[in-house]
Order: sequence, then structure tokens, then C-alpha cells
Amino acid sequence: MRQATAPAAVSPSRFRALMASFPAGVTVVTTAGADGRPHGMTCTAVSSVSDEPATLLVCLKQGSGTLASLCEAARFAVNLLGSDARPVAELFAARGTDRFARVPWTFEPGFGGPHLTRHAHTVADCRVTRTVDVGEHAVVFGEVFAVTARAGTAPDPLLYGLRGYWALGRPGGDPGAAGTTNQQRARS
Repeated sequence: MRQATAPAAVSPSRFRALMASFPAGVTVVTTAGADGRPHGMTCTAVSSVSDEPATLLVCLKQGSGTLASLCEAARFAVNLLGSDARPVAELFAARGTDRFARVPWTFEPGFGGPHLTRHAHTVADCRVTRTVDVGEHAVVFGEVFAVTARAGTAPDPLLYGLRGYWALGRPGGDPGAAGTTNQQRARS
């Protein structure tokens, strides 16, 4: 009998190229440490898990200050960024900056984490129900206990894919009306 061999693992660069071709919504995951200090990082690895109970997951890099504070607090917020928030996505993806000094935000004791009041069109407040370590990341499951939408705005999400930021046009509307990015204009 012939023995089956396991297929070789794909290289990290090939895997990154695969995932770059799959656009995702851009969020900033926020939390507050025991000292009340805010922490946050840009995250595109967000997914719904279940609607009963309402649960989502986020994947955060091991060793990040945000992940450590999130696990300590057992709460976090997922700020869904609007199409005009590319600078905020880049700010929260950078290291060593005082991110919260540069954006408007609020935090109240009942929140899962700070809300980015100008740049998030919707925020999901979550309590941690489980974490699973996978490679250099932690998968954090959060039960959503509140959803806040910015008054007077319809979701106009910021997307990331093909190594660039994108704005999504309204269904049935003019895709150019959503404020196309430089990358979109260059491809037109």
C-alpha cells in the first residue's frame, strides 16, 4: 500500500499574496488597560461567528500592547472605519505613536473600548469569551453586547485589498460617488 505524503506548507510570502487579493473591511480594535490608558490597532482580520449569541472574532498579533490590555480587561471595541479614515487606519497600524492624541475618541465605563467618534461609522462593544493562539496571532472571540452607529451617517466602509485602500460605492449607485482612492483612479 502506498503511503500518502503530506503536501508542503505554502510559503509566508505566497500566503500573504493570496490574502492581499481578498479585500476586507478596515477596523481599529480598541481597549483600555487597568490604568484606563487606551490601546488600539488597525485590524482587517475580523469576522462574524454567530448571531445567537452575537459573536465576532478578531485576530491580533501576539506581543502587542493592545492584545495584552484586551486580555486583561476582557473587553474591546471594534471600530468600523469609514471611507475617509485612511489616515486613521495608517496611524493605528504604525508603531510607537501616541495614536489617541491625534484622533477624537470617547470612552465610558460601559463601553468595550474607546470609540473613534469621527472616523468609525459603527462600533461593536464586545466582551471576550475565548482566545485561541494560532501562530504569531491570537484569535479573540467577543460576544457583542452593544452596537453604536454614528448619528446621521450611513455605513460607507473603508476597505483594504490588493495592497491598497478602497472606498465602496453604494449598491445600485455610482461607484465613483463614494470618494474613490488614488489607487482606484489610477486603475480607471
